[in-house]
Amino acid sequence: MFLLDSEGRIHGTREPGSEPGPRFSLIRGRTSCAWAVRADVAPEVAEELNGLARTEPAVADFRDAPVHAERYRTLVGGDVYFGPAFTFPKTVKQPDDTVRVSALPILARHFSGWTAAEMPGRAPIAAVVENGHAVSVCFCARRSGAAAEAGLETAAAHRGRGFGVQVTAAWALAVRASGRVPLYSTSWENGASLAVARKLGLVAYACGWSLG
Repeated sequence: MFLLDSEGRIHGTREPGSEPGPRFSLIRGRTSCAWAVRADVAPEVAEELNGLARTEPAVADFRDAPVHAERYRTLVGGDVYFGPAFTFPKTVKQPDDTVRVSALPILARHFSGWTAAEMPGRAPIAAVVENGHAVSVCFCARRSGAAAEAGLETAAAHRGRGFGVQVTAAWALAVRASGRVPLYSTSWENGASLAVARKLGLVAYACGWSLG
């Protein structure tokens, strides 16, 4: 998810057009936890955050907030982002009617804001295309040599037709073909994204809790 400096502090997100990232991020699994503090957080605050995070237990219910959630918020402030992270099942069915996107024009009508420069870092990009224009796309929100995490967008007028499930499945297969592990995460508040995870049979392995 993040680019870390030599001290293990966050100095950017692992995506095209890297952003500063959250001030504090805590990832909790069923057997262990991992965390990181942004590089510009004061040393004394970072020290306390690290000390508290070391005592966070692994979780059985990923909807449970961290034990020290209120103290983290007092120390760091900012908005909370909270949600599950998923792996894909071993078998993912190849969907019909999806294409791989490699050029910008096919995205232009419904997904403005993309640039040609970011396309290689977003690849593989899977899409459902209607009348020559992509109406739903799944791409690498961030990636490393070992894994990639899905980003998913469907044009408003084309939602509710199952396209998100199709393109996410196609993306996951393409990521696996590249030698990476496909991953998917979302927030507990994003019902549509959670529905995609459920329909694909994704398996929750951790939950992320961060302060921006």
